[in-house]
Parts: sequence; C-alpha cells; structure tokens
Amino acid sequence: MAFLSSVLLALITALAWPAVVEMVGRWSSQEEYSYGYLIPLISLYLAWNLRGELSEVGGRGRWIGFVIFLGGVLLCLVGLLSTIRLISQYSLIVILAGLVGCRWGVGGIRILWAPLLFLVFMIPLPPFLYNNLSQKLQLISSELGVWVIRQFGISVFLEGNVIDLGSYKLQVAEACNGLRYLFPLMSVGFLCAWMYRAPLWQRLVVFLSTIPITVLMNSFRIGVIGVLVEHYGIEQAEGFLHDFEGWIIFMACFGILLLEIGLLNFLFNGRKPFRAVFGLDPPGPVRRGDSRLPAPVLAALVSLLIAAPLGLAIGQRQDVVPPRQSLIDFPDRLGAWQGRRDRLEAVFLDALKLHDYIISDYLGPQGEPVNFYVAWYDHQHAGSAAHSPRSCIPGGGWHISSVEERVSGTLSLHGQPVRYNRVEIRKGDHRQLVYYWFVEQGRVTANEYLAKWYIFWHALTRNRTDGALVRLVTPILPGEDWADGDARLLAFMDQLRGHLDAYIPE
Repeated sequence: MAFLSSVLLALITALAWPAVVEMVGRWSSQEEYSYGYLIPLISLYLAWNLRGELSEVGGRGRWIGFVIFLGGVLLCLVGLLSTIRLISQYSLIVILAGLVGCRWGVGGIRILWAPLLFLVFMIPLPPFLYNNLSQKLQLISSELGVWVIRQFGISVFLEGNVIDLGSYKLQVAEACNGLRYLFPLMSVGFLCAWMYRAPLWQRLVVFLSTIPITVLMNSFRIGVIGVLVEHYGIEQAEGFLHDFEGWIIFMACFGILLLEIGLLNFLFNGRKPFRAVFGLDPPGPVRRGDSRLPAPVLAALVSLLIAAPLGLAIGQRQDVVPPRQSLIDFPDRLGAWQGRRDRLEAVFLDALKLHDYIISDYLGPQGEPVNFYVAWYDHQHAGSAAHSPRSCIPGGGWHISSVEERVSGTLSLHGQPVRYNRVEIRKGDHRQLVYYWFVEQGRVTANEYLAKWYIFWHALTRNRTDGALVRLVTPILPGEDWADGDARLLAFMDQLRGHLDAYIPE
C-alpha cells in the first residue's frame, strides 16, 4: 500500500509539475508563504492520526470518488492549457479527495475533510488578489500604527503609507503589510479551531479572529517601531531588531489565540480543563481489513499513467507572443501635444514585472498637462500581470472620491470603442482625474475581473496571455473643476486615435 501511495503521489506531481514548481518557488521567494513547506507535512500527520477511523470504514471504495478524481485531473489539465497555474494547484486537492473516495468512499472523505482542506493554505493567492489585499492592509496598518504613536505624545503625519515623524520618514512597505503573519496565523487558527472541541460557532470565531488579531498586532508593531525610531534613531527600523520584532509579534498573536480559546471555554463550556477541550484525539486502534485494492483505485492509477505524460507535455508549451512595435518608438508628439519621457524607478519595475512601458508627460497647445502611461505584458501569470490603479492609488496618500465606468465616443482599439474607468482622487487640496482601461488581445474592458477572465480564455483558446494597461492622469488646477479635467483627457484621447493599435496588438 505504501509503495502504491508513493507511485500515485509521483504521478500526481508529474501531472501538475509546472504548477508544483511555481508553488514551491513562491514558498522560497516570498516570506509570506515560507511556511508552505510545512503544510503538506502537517496535513499528512493529521491524516495519519485518523487512520484508526479510516480502518473502521474499511476498503469500500466508491466510483463517486473516481468521478471526483477525474474532475480534478481535467481541472489540472485546463490549468496547464491556460497557463493559469493556480487552477492546477487547487486541482491537486480535488485529485487527492477523489483518491480518498476511490479507496474509502464518501465516508473516508468525511473523515479526512480537515487534512484535505488544510492543504488550501499551501497555495499562494493569485497576484491581483494579493496586491489588492496588500495595499488595503498597508493603509490600515499605517493608520492604526500612527494612532499608537500619537498615544505616546509624538507628533506624526501620515501620507498614504509614509509615516512622517519630522526627523525621519518611515515607509510602511509591502513587507510590513501583515500578510507574513496573517497567512501562517490563519493556518494555525484553522488547526486550533479543528482541535477545539466546542460548538461550530465557537470554532468559527477562533478561525476568523486570526484576521483582526493579525491586523491589530501588526499595527501595534509599526507604532512601536515609530516610537523607537523617534527616541533612538532609524536603526530601530532596520536589520536584526526589525526582524526579531516580527517573530515576537507572531508568537504574541498565537498566544492571544490560545487565550481566546481559554476565554470561550471559561464562558461557554462549563470551565472544563483546557486539555479536555483542546487537542488532538489519540489515534484509535487500526483494524486489519481487506488488503485488495478497490477497482476505483486501479482505474485512478491507469488514468494517471495516461494523464501524467500529457500534463508534462502540455506544461512545456510556451505562450505565443504576438509581433508588435516597441513602446520606445511611441511618438513624443501627438498633434499639438508634446511629450517628455520619464522612467520608472527600479523598485516599481521589480514590483510591476512588466515587459515594455511608456510613461510620458504631455503638454497641450495651452500647456495643459496629461500624464500618459502604458504597461505591456508579453505574458500574464506568476505575478506578472497588469496592476489595477485603483489598488495602487491609495498607497500614495490619495483618496478615491468617485469611480465611474464610461465609453469613449472617439477612441477605439482594433475597432472596439474604449470602455474606461473615470476616477476622481484627492490628497488634501490637490485633485487629479484618472482614466484607465485594460486591453486583452483586442478586447477592451474597464473591469479588472473581466480582464482576468479574458486572460484565462485566451490562454486556453489561443495560447496567449499578453495584454496591457493604459492610464491617463491630469491634475485639476486651481480655479478648475472636474469638467475641465474631463475636457483635457478627452482631447488627449482623441489624439491617440490610430496610434495604439501597433503597440498593443489584437
């Protein structure tokens, strides 16, 4: 049985090899997911601890398990075909659940539901969700951290993610968003909730409370760093001390979680001894059952022998990148508008992972300013994809006051009218108007989720994931209103007619 399990695991790994490599790569490269190596081991231990209950079920495999298994295999192949590795990564859990059903039937899936579901925590979030969540948590942590600093009587000013102490400025960067605490703490919270012998609502409270605990403790950490920097210098926000504080905060989060369980037990569970309501049950006796393999397991083995080479072959495919003109050749003069090129800093290029771009400040015939930006991606997966301006704008201290979707009456791309987002943003007395839209292989959309769907569909049907983001920004000058900004951006859009098609191919 152990040999067969090893063979099945090897075939599943071969089937989803590109997705597995990407997942493990993100465990290695992103500290937020570095705990991922432990998740399969913990899940395996939890399943082993339930072997006694599985032996009670016996070897009554069911064909419904094989149906689930085949669904997982097909899902994996779809993920490989579309180059959306996330689909293939989640399919691994479906495949394993199907194999459990093939061996022990639905009863086995009921017994092993927690170890199987726990594997979700090993799969990194899709980049666009991660980026949106990271930006929101950075802002929340910055605001709460500043509140903590002010409680110590320190004068501080917050602009977006920058905490200005006067003598020093602290950037609440992506690394301080709290996700490196949140993801592992949620996995620990899931285990605690599962081991806690209490009503379902109490278990849900334990698991869901990991989110506010992480946010509040991370904000407290940022506040403490601000206080230390104010009194002892910028060294308090760097190096070993900064990292050590992170470990202390995570352990404090875990301690709060245990205290919460103790409080719930004290209030609602008759004050039972802690060990009586929290902990793994010892494994029960293992009954010796029928050693013959159920037919669904053999069918799954044969299916994997066919599907694994197919998955390896599909995984070797490379995205088709269409011929196009480089944005370096984009004209600096559009009618009466004259542009002046700018460059993105290395830190932004590292985060955006784009393959070509232009960012240029254009001045109209009367000197009216418009910032023009296009980000082009040869392929969009593994963290390399167009970032929505709506998730990035707040990081600079700007507040979004209005978002509206509109359709251009003059500008079109490859025969399609441009559907764009109109966004009003403010920072103090300053105002800016932003237009932006996504282009996915000739399809123009203002909706970032629809843009993701186009990436998936075109990858599946055309073996392409290329695309672009186009953004226009203009300041609302003193004495102007929003209508003046609209007139300026619409006039500039009119000058873009016929220029974008060569740089953003259909």
